[in-house]
Parts: sequence; C-alpha cells; structure tokens
Amino acid sequence: MAAGSTYTPIATTTFTSVATSYTFSSIPSTYTDLILIVNGGADSTGFDAWIRLNGDTGSNYSSTNVYGTGTAAQSQRESNVTFLRIDRQATWRSGNRTMNRANIMNYANSTTYKTVITRGDAPADAAEAIVGLWRSTAAITTIQVGNDASANFAVGTTMTLYGIAAA
Repeated sequence: MAAGSTYTPIATTTFTSVATSYTFSSIPSTYTDLILIVNGGADSTGFDAWIRLNGDTGSNYSSTNVYGTGTAAQSQRESNVTFLRIDRQATWRSGNRTMNRANIMNYANSTTYKTVITRGDAPADAAEAIVGLWRSTAAITTIQVGNDASANFAVGTTMTLYGIAAA
C-alpha cells in the first residue's frame, strides 16, 4: 500500500541527544490501525528494541519471531513477558543502522486483545518478522518504545507513528 491519504502522521521525533526510550501519548482513536516506524542506531551497547502499550509493565505480552541471517534461519518464542519486542535479531548497536516497522491492528477496539506484526531489518545482521500479542482489551492510547539493555538510542534516531484511515 502506497503512503498517501491513507497514512496520516500522528507524531514524529528525531533524537537530538541519546535516550533510553520515547513515548507516544494521547493517540487518537480515529484510525483503524497504527504503523510505528523506528529507524536508527545505538550509541554503544547493543540491544533489542521493544514496545509497551498503555504503560502496561505486567507479564501480558507474548511473541513469536522468525529470522534469517543469510546463512541460517531460526525462530524464538516468548510468553508472559513485560514488553513486546519489535526486533530480536536485528540488533541495535553502534555503527549499525536498524529499521523496524510495527503494524498495530485494531488498536482502538475495546473488546479484543491487540495484535502487532513487526519487521526488522539490519543489513549487517538479519531480517526478521515478529507476531506479538498484548493480552488486554483496552484501546491503545500510549506506546512506549524502549530497549532491553537500558542502553541508548543514538542521536539521529527517528520514530514516527502513523494512523491508517479506514479504506
């Protein structure tokens, strides 16, 4: 699908200093789906990026990851964890650019659990896909993007949240 009138930028940030996380807040409920794009690097220590929805730090997330490195393919599963990874093998580290795309379906629905499908690409490491589940029926109003090492996203990292209009 081409980005056009269907994709509406809700918010964007570009880091002018290193940061461990960023939170998109006051997400309007006027779209059918959301797309989160995270593009950048780490200032030093390698890490995997994740999201938390509505500030939920409980063990309410699960995911399955498949990835390929060009020489091997593998899969991993996580259950009852406190965040939803948006990358697992396309590791963020100094000097390595990574881009992650998270499609968050039916985010404003208040009767179903939320499904997230992500793609991560780091040319030096791997390409991967993750399907995740947040076991909550709450409409999503905030998305925190962070990392599993309490490390820093590098200066120049960008994060953009788009709303997808009903087709």
